[in-house]
Amino acid sequence: MKKLVEACVEGAKVLELCEEGDKLIESGTGAVYNKAVKGVKIAKGLAFPTSISVNNCVAHFTPLPSDPLASLTLAKDDVVKIHIGAHIDGLASVAAETLIVGATDAEPATGRRADAVKAAWHAAEAAMRLIKVGGKNFAVTDVVNRVVKEWDCHAVEGMLSCQHSKNVIDGKKRIVLNPNEAQRRETDSVTFAEGEIYGMDILVSTAEDGKARTEESRTTIFQRSADVTYQLKMKTSRMVFSEIQKKAGPFPFTLRCLEDEKRARMGVQEAVQHGLLRPYEVLYTPQNTFVAAFHFTIALLPGGPSLITHKPVWYSASKLKTDKELEDAELKEILAKPLRETKKKGKKAEAPAEEEKKEE
Repeated sequence: MKKLVEACVEGAKVLELCEEGDKLIESGTGAVYNKAVKGVKIAKGLAFPTSISVNNCVAHFTPLPSDPLASLTLAKDDVVKIHIGAHIDGLASVAAETLIVGATDAEPATGRRADAVKAAWHAAEAAMRLIKVGGKNFAVTDVVNRVVKEWDCHAVEGMLSCQHSKNVIDGKKRIVLNPNEAQRRETDSVTFAEGEIYGMDILVSTAEDGKARTEESRTTIFQRSADVTYQLKMKTSRMVFSEIQKKAGPFPFTLRCLEDEKRARMGVQEAVQHGLLRPYEVLYTPQNTFVAAFHFTIALLPGGPSLITHKPVWYSASKLKTDKELEDAELKEILAKPLRETKKKGKKAEAPAEEEKKEE
């Protein structure tokens, strides 16, 4: 992530950044755990392909060289969201953060760009503190909504964050952002339990309602559906699906990783049509709005919650100048708590020792 953040400068090509991000993850995971366990090679690599989504693009933008938007470059003041993921032995760590091109401590970003980024980071910090053993998913939903309103922003409607397990990053326990009535009804109320892992995706927009839609960008990220079986009819589809299983396994992948782009586009169509592959659509909020994102992976360990992902590389309050700040006293209290609270020892445990001393 640090190398990608440093590379996101004015004039940088988004396609090249995405390609470099994937290479860095493959190189990093390729350097560790190379000894076979009981004769079996440990699977590792990308858990989510690098995507670079700019300004009002919400997520999942990782173009192919042939795409019309493949020539997109970063400009000063662009709001850039970097999304990456790696796994070792099927255990995934997914992260995302937002930066504003050219913003520094000396020349901070202002206006709605700054509002979106600051709102998103504070919402992420609040969510971290509520994803704990015994916590509820809708408590996280509600606190994110409350935090972002402090900056007159909205969470992007209907975006899901999911429980992780081995070879799974879209588990059944889920947290929904800014749900409409139907989405709230369709999302089960769940309680977080010890030993669970969650990937929390905070996506915040300056749009009036937080709604997102598809535009002209072509979908390039897909994921195999583990619970769907279908015998593909076309030879091209079978060849492409076999290549996907070998290279990506159960994790999301970009069509760039397949050998023949034209064949890949043809091959995925039948698989998507029959539910074997799930597309990650490229979504947008209205023009002249901005979206900021932070994604963290958190494990609920016996000693308390523990972040698997690092805190943001770029973010600091000094790079953002906003007219609004967090004023809600209850939200301030939540953010003031440590991520892992120290368990206090009860006085009763000390009583027997004191009695023994008296008897002596």
